[in-house]
Amino acid sequence: MLAAGFAAGWIDAVVGGGGLLQLPALLLVPGLSPIQALATNKLGSVFGTATSALTYRRRLRQDLSTALPMAAVAFAAALGGAVVAAHLPAGVIRPVILVALIAVAVFTAVRPGLGQVAGVGPRRSTALARAVALGAAVGFYDGVLGPGTGTFLILGLVLLLKFDFLHASAQAKVVNLATNLGALAYFVPSGHAVLGLGLLLGAANLVGGYVGARMAIARGTGFIRVVYLMVVTALIVKVGADTLAPLLR
Repeated sequence: MLAAGFAAGWIDAVVGGGGLLQLPALLLVPGLSPIQALATNKLGSVFGTATSALTYRRRLRQDLSTALPMAAVAFAAALGGAVVAAHLPAGVIRPVILVALIAVAVFTAVRPGLGQVAGVGPRRSTALARAVALGAAVGFYDGVLGPGTGTFLILGLVLLLKFDFLHASAQAKVVNLATNLGALAYFVPSGHAVLGLGLLLGAANLVGGYVGARMAIARGTGFIRVVYLMVVTALIVKVGADTLAPLLR
């Protein structure tokens, strides 16, 4: 479990998608319900996300004028998504996510120059509107399911706001921290999160998040793009298997 937490923190720090490892690991814990696994995953992840966000901030000194409004909206959307998650079967959403992930993978693979360098972004008002819409959509998804949140955020920032992959990843960590906190604002008071297990995972996530952020900054955009495609491919396999499993029984 600690190894899964460390790996999840590392992946989240670089491109997002750490829940791909951590959430399935939690679902193997005897007696843990799916909603408890989702809530405990959020509790563990928030430590790694906070660490990687601070590491990026200290190293890159990026402007947060886009990330902070996104984060505020994403927090509220994730809180709403967490409420929905407690009552909605995950199978309703998985097919939509699978199609989106396949489109993301194909689009990124056929455009090798995507996100390699920062482009000229839209004017301030347009950028803010796009950022808020992206934060709301991804925040709600994170509250309902979670895995791949950072992945969707990064691509959205690259496509809509013309960030390169490195700075998109740094901005995404701030927003992802807010979505984790938003979901926990419902999961912790409602008693769904298993605190002891979540804090143990949080310690492993913290170390993984620090190592991953340092490595991403040192190796740059090309490294992040490669890891990004690997994580998206793994997400497609995981979500595809989860979607098809009920049909094959």
